[in-house]
Amino acid sequence: MHFGVALRNLSAMAIYHTHNLRRAPLTTPKPFGIRVSLRPGDPFRTLLGADWNRQHWYATSEERDRALVEMSRTHEYSRAGDQPALNFEKTERLDQSKGL
Repeated sequence: MHFGVALRNLSAMAIYHTHNLRRAPLTTPKPFGIRVSLRPGDPFRTLLGADWNRQHWYATSEERDRALVEMSRTHEYSRAGDQPALNFEKTERLDQSKGL
């Protein structure tokens, strides 16, 4: 088989197969979220960028609120006087939660 033929066949293949995913694809809407971002002045902003953020999505607002409490708590390995370095913001996909 020529290299060019192999490349054409490769481009027709799917990027992934569901049995290879670490997590199952979303089958139910998860409209309630938590946006995690770095605080101004955090040294990680120079590594990750000032606009770095991560979204976590949940099926219910109660599930999201429980996760938010866990994420933002003072952990047992924190030192006295340590301040959380992350901002946590509740978010919501209104089109999914309100059926818009």
